[in-house]
Amino acid sequence: MLVRIFFPGAALLVLSAWCLGVLNSHHRFFVSYTAPVAWNVAIIAALLFFGKRMDLSQLAAATAWGSVIGSALQFAVQLPTVLRLIHHFRPVLTLANAHVRQVLNNFFPVFVSRGVVQISAFVDAFLASFLGQGAVVALNYAQSLYTLPVSLFGMSVSAAELPAMSKTIGATEVVAETLRRRLDAGLKRISFFIVPSAVAFLALGDVIAAVLYQTGKFTRADAIYVWTILAGAAVGLLASTLGRLYSSTYYALQDTRTPLLYAVLRVVLSGVLGYFFSIHLPGLLGLDSKLGAAGLTASAGIAGWIEFVLLRASLNKRIGRTGLPLSYTGKLWLGAMVAAGAGWGLKLLVTGWHPIPLAVVVLGGYGTCYFAVTFLLGVAQSREIIHRILRFHR
Repeated sequence: MLVRIFFPGAALLVLSAWCLGVLNSHHRFFVSYTAPVAWNVAIIAALLFFGKRMDLSQLAAATAWGSVIGSALQFAVQLPTVLRLIHHFRPVLTLANAHVRQVLNNFFPVFVSRGVVQISAFVDAFLASFLGQGAVVALNYAQSLYTLPVSLFGMSVSAAELPAMSKTIGATEVVAETLRRRLDAGLKRISFFIVPSAVAFLALGDVIAAVLYQTGKFTRADAIYVWTILAGAAVGLLASTLGRLYSSTYYALQDTRTPLLYAVLRVVLSGVLGYFFSIHLPGLLGLDSKLGAAGLTASAGIAGWIEFVLLRASLNKRIGRTGLPLSYTGKLWLGAMVAAGAGWGLKLLVTGWHPIPLAVVVLGGYGTCYFAVTFLLGVAQSREIIHRILRFHR
């Protein structure tokens, strides 16, 4: 019943994704990336309004209808801007158009390479089902958290850079130089936020899990369990996000096959390593089988690094040397590690507090310390953000 209710909502989300593609190609990013707020608001409104009026099965159906309405709102929010941009819009069903054929030819490679995170998530969920009660649920909680920075920073920067990269024209050397410059700048923007995210998952994952989930039957022990899974996810967080930008650069070069090849390799490696790390390794180490869920995320991270290294090496042969300067990444890791130490100190001071004020103090202190240290180390992104904040308050 729920699948039947959700079905039209899926169609509306596809139309919303079409709007996102049109808006991205016109460098209009704000509307398309804030439109999902309408979808979330509709679901939350359904839960709040019907929460005390229905039993659980009826509430599930009402929430599903809220999702469908939210999908319609997400599409409707973007549509007026899209129609203004494309002017005289007349849908036509035809394969004669060269652009339609290009989309169809590129669809499968891009679908697999862009959807590698989701595909790996399905494999991980299947393997987690063998790890004991609660493993699948905890893995889902952790996946919601570690895909957040991927979406916020990896996908957003990649989506913003792809249209600009695709419009690069000129001699081969000119195109290569432009792509290198934009790629390296995007890598710096992504890593500035992803490095502290990975360190926070590793050092303060219990605080993050507790502030979001520790209510009702979700206990402190559950928060720590999710933390172990987040710590495993921290292994490949940077590689997963940087790899998305490299894939976008290949797409700008009209090459969808290379990212596909490496994405398939990543899925296979993630599955094989995940099977060993989750099913066999805990027993060999004398650990609880439930901790195999952390092995799943760690193995996916290792596979992500292999994919990233292959993408970078192959692209460097085509357009020249790209990547993050060692001095730059060193400053980011140093800032994040110092901030983690400060966060741990604050956590020890406020032990026993409610998860929300504890997170405000600990995570707030962590973020403030990271910005302060990277500012003092001369990181351009940190100085730019701090200067903007200061100008806003003035």
